[in-house]
Amino acid sequence: MTATVKRFLSDSVVARWAALILVALMMFFAYMFVDVMSPLKSLVETNLHWNNSVFGTYAASEYFLNVFCFFLIFAGIILDKMGIRFTGILSGSLMVIGAAIKFIAITDWFAATSLCQWLNSWWVALPGNAKMACLGFMIFGCGCEMAGTTVSKSIAKWFKGKEMALAMGIEMAIARLGVFAVMWIAPIISNKFDQSVIAPVGFCTALLLIGLICYIVFSLMDRKLDKQLVAAGELNEEEGGEEEFHLSDLKAIFTSKMFWLVALLCVLYYSAIFPFQRFAPNYLETTLGIAANEASQLFSFFPILAMCLTPFLGAFLDYKGKGASMLMLGAIFMIACHMSFAFLLPVFPSKAFATLLILILGVSFSLVPAALWPSVPKIIDSRILGSAYCVIFWIQNIGLFATPLLIGATLDATGGYLVPMIIFSCFGILALLIGVYLKIEDRRKNYGLELPNVKK
Repeated sequence: MTATVKRFLSDSVVARWAALILVALMMFFAYMFVDVMSPLKSLVETNLHWNNSVFGTYAASEYFLNVFCFFLIFAGIILDKMGIRFTGILSGSLMVIGAAIKFIAITDWFAATSLCQWLNSWWVALPGNAKMACLGFMIFGCGCEMAGTTVSKSIAKWFKGKEMALAMGIEMAIARLGVFAVMWIAPIISNKFDQSVIAPVGFCTALLLIGLICYIVFSLMDRKLDKQLVAAGELNEEEGGEEEFHLSDLKAIFTSKMFWLVALLCVLYYSAIFPFQRFAPNYLETTLGIAANEASQLFSFFPILAMCLTPFLGAFLDYKGKGASMLMLGAIFMIACHMSFAFLLPVFPSKAFATLLILILGVSFSLVPAALWPSVPKIIDSRILGSAYCVIFWIQNIGLFATPLLIGATLDATGGYLVPMIIFSCFGILALLIGVYLKIEDRRKNYGLELPNVKK
């Protein structure tokens, strides 16, 4: 007879929130590594002899394999076929390996090697150390995006029928804290080591290894949970605790109108957020006439408000619902901010006004992610949830790769930020229209996007 398990490990408040902290720490360290060189750009130019084009190529390389080699699509299949434990450890390992390659690439030791000299001999516009750093960042990017989808599916599993949106909101908040932290920590470490670029990168690489260890600990907890679920007859023992997955199931993703609405809203919204982060310090510097470090510090507070609000919005979504409405409201706030950046701030160049706009943009960045990611399990079967997240991330990566190129070319053509800010605003307008259509479809088909996550 099949043993009956009345209480699972995920039913324990302490256990499931401990699991959340473990997976969130891996993403916290990943977000730190992503932007570790951003506040050191001037030192990168001086110490590594990278110009703006080289630095831009390096920044874009994070998404290259995900977009052009369809790695994220394969990552989704791996996640749904092999499960969150295998995929999470794999993604963490890829991040560590990629980070280590990037760290080695920027050292003086590597610059003196014959490999670096050979790399210097072709595509001379990109130095040999930059080529190797790009390779490392590509590998890291594969692991980072795979980790993001794996963590989302892990939270959906552990918080099913519970505080799922709150948990996802807290995970996003912890990850965003990594962006804020590295904007301040990287320069401090650099100054401690005589204006070094290598030291902050090495520090964040070590943190990634700690993040991998955290996920391994989570995997041990998840294995215990699966044994309980198998004993209760809720999962197939032959599948190792994972629900059976077939490639033919992917058809349900690509034929879902709701999936495509969510995916398009995601790429449009995030294309107006993350690429804007790359240009925002320079925009504030030129518009307000302030120093570069002051502009960076001013904008560094953007993720803080988002970090603080997202868990509360997640809790509201869990107990009150209104997910589709939150998506629309977030898009409206973003449109208002980018239009103000385009037309109002240049006329009234006030740091107080700029701070207000940055804070409102932070509110927008709380509303949309808090509602977006918990909505996916409501429209996609759990067997293919990992693939659904990965396809959304792949589509998002296309926007994140192409938008900086578009904005950069527009800046070169116009010499100012008016048109780029209008472009960002247009992304927001399109996202709002899709949000309206999403709410109409939800009302017609009753997917439950406006309903609470917590079941009473």
